[in-house]
Amino acid sequence: MQFKIITIGSRGSNLALWQANYVKEKLSNLGIESNIKIIKTKGDKIQNLGFDKIEGKGFFTKEIENALLKNEIDLAVHSLKDLETEQPKGLCIAAIPKREDPADVLLISPNAVDESKILNIFRSPVVGTSSARRKNQLLLFREDVNIKELRGNVPTRINKLRTNEYDAIVLAKAGLNRLKIDLSEFYVQELPVSSFIPAPAQGALGLQVRESDKDFKKVLEKISHKDSEEDVNFERQILNGVNGGCHSPFGVYSVKDKNGVRISWVSYSDKVSETPVRFISKSSDFKKIVNKINCKLYPFSIWISRSLAKDSIFNKLTKPLSVSLTAESLIDMKIIKIDLLPSCDWIFINSAFALNSIMHLKNSLKSKKIAAFGQSTAKYIQKNSLKVDFVGEGSPNNVAQDFSSMVNSNEIVFFPSSNKSLGTVQSVMDNRNKIIVETYQTLLLVKKVENHDYLVFTSPSNVEAFLLSNKFNNQKIISIGPSTTKALKNAGINNVIESFQSSELALADAVFSLI
Repeated sequence: MQFKIITIGSRGSNLALWQANYVKEKLSNLGIESNIKIIKTKGDKIQNLGFDKIEGKGFFTKEIENALLKNEIDLAVHSLKDLETEQPKGLCIAAIPKREDPADVLLISPNAVDESKILNIFRSPVVGTSSARRKNQLLLFREDVNIKELRGNVPTRINKLRTNEYDAIVLAKAGLNRLKIDLSEFYVQELPVSSFIPAPAQGALGLQVRESDKDFKKVLEKISHKDSEEDVNFERQILNGVNGGCHSPFGVYSVKDKNGVRISWVSYSDKVSETPVRFISKSSDFKKIVNKINCKLYPFSIWISRSLAKDSIFNKLTKPLSVSLTAESLIDMKIIKIDLLPSCDWIFINSAFALNSIMHLKNSLKSKKIAAFGQSTAKYIQKNSLKVDFVGEGSPNNVAQDFSSMVNSNEIVFFPSSNKSLGTVQSVMDNRNKIIVETYQTLLLVKKVENHDYLVFTSPSNVEAFLLSNKFNNQKIISIGPSTTKALKNAGINNVIESFQSSELALADAVFSLI
């Protein structure tokens, strides 16, 4: 079918025009000619206020939608996260192209970097963002952050960082990828979507048309990406169900895993200054997630097999709620002192205990490459003024495979280990590439644990110690990872919720998924 020349309505920023030209090219591939009309929105005109200070909704979209309704344009290209979940009468979203990376990025001035701190930025930084969601999650991870409003298009925001108006700024990775901006002068801290939860539909485009243009709608379906459409529609259904606006402290990211199971991460709060409630869900019914968000939390108790630091994220997420929290480890360590570091190129540290057992050799450690099992171990190493060259992610098997692929065939890795070490990483390495030395013993403590609603286990050794003088009594059980889950199942506990990754944040998300 032949179409007239299509007029695409777009905002005038570099990013908006990239998006409009991307759609223009897609239309050209379908044999449809088009041009772009720039339309200024309320959000473009008001640059001196944060989003929460601008009255009304749809302030990046309303003028474009009005032009569509008045037949001044034929197609509106929006960043879908800016678009209200309820469409104006007579309009609809006809297509959602393949989604870009939905994550946020923290761009840090080189002078403000401190890798020993959470988010890798120094104490009391000035961080730029005008998003209530980003403000809320920044303050969750770092209470000392000073938030400063940040407006303007992407290059303008980056230039404000370059001229030292900020120590760091938060931007969407999708926009940076699309504009191909050179960020080599900054420290780029990517914020994983499972930790720093994006806005609903972040990274996705929404192609909006008149409902009456049925033939054009049908053509645009060819531009749509099925998986992206399913994911962002699920996120927007949750947003709509909780009556959230595009600029409230609300984050949700949903995707299907390799087995086709839908996994969603949710973060929400009434105010920017309040600690958000977070959870992970494996429900494919968005109404169940909405009901969970809307339900009242009743008092409950948690026991976790780990001593928690004052600034622990697990502690912070549970503190504002009606939670009785007991944090105590059931294991201790006894150092087996070694006088010299073995001849090696790498040292693999799997826990704080492992590092503590060789810290008397700190000067020797500084000349070696250091690998950390996960993020929390990496931060502990960095707090002790040591550089980390590898940080594991995901399951122990993933960490093992990723690390072994980094080690050259002629390199030696030293593993300071305990009598209880499982040796997952060591097991995938050739004997000629590893030195394993028992540098500490893990001691099991005999302690009676009072009854709690939720029991959170952070290691197989803590499971073993728990069973010395305690029994399971219909509590809900959460595990930090596969090896701990295996220990629990060996003890006869089949219904174990395993956290998405080995971190306190993921453990907290897992706990709240059960409430």
